[in-house]
Amino acid sequence: MREQYMRAGHGFLLVYAINDRQSFNEVGKLHTQILRVKDRDDFPIVLVGNKADLETQRQVPRSEAAAFCSSRHIAYFEASAKLRLNVDEAFEQLVRAIRKYQEQELPPSPPTPPRKKTGNGGCPCLLL
Repeated sequence: MREQYMRAGHGFLLVYAINDRQSFNEVGKLHTQILRVKDRDDFPIVLVGNKADLETQRQVPRSEAAAFCSSRHIAYFEASAKLRLNVDEAFEQLVRAIRKYQEQELPPSPPTPPRKKTGNGGCPCLLL
């Protein structure tokens, strides 16, 4: 079922808890699985370290998460749902990443051919 969601997704927000090492370890597996399912080397993904309000219980250093994201060219936010810190910003960044990706993936539109002048005053009529 997870792969079906991955195939249909246009981008992904991967969330782990900064106070839970195991949740961060799963992020790497999910990232790899998304790229495999999408058959891509790159895809719109934003990583969010949640529970930023629990700084004293942190198990995943900010520098480690940032290095993970830097090596994979994905955006990183630390957020707190409790404090509403960076929640909207993470979603907005994901939307920007999706739009940028779609612009790069879509082939450019072919140029519109110039309209031919007709001898009937410019009326584009077809006579049968």
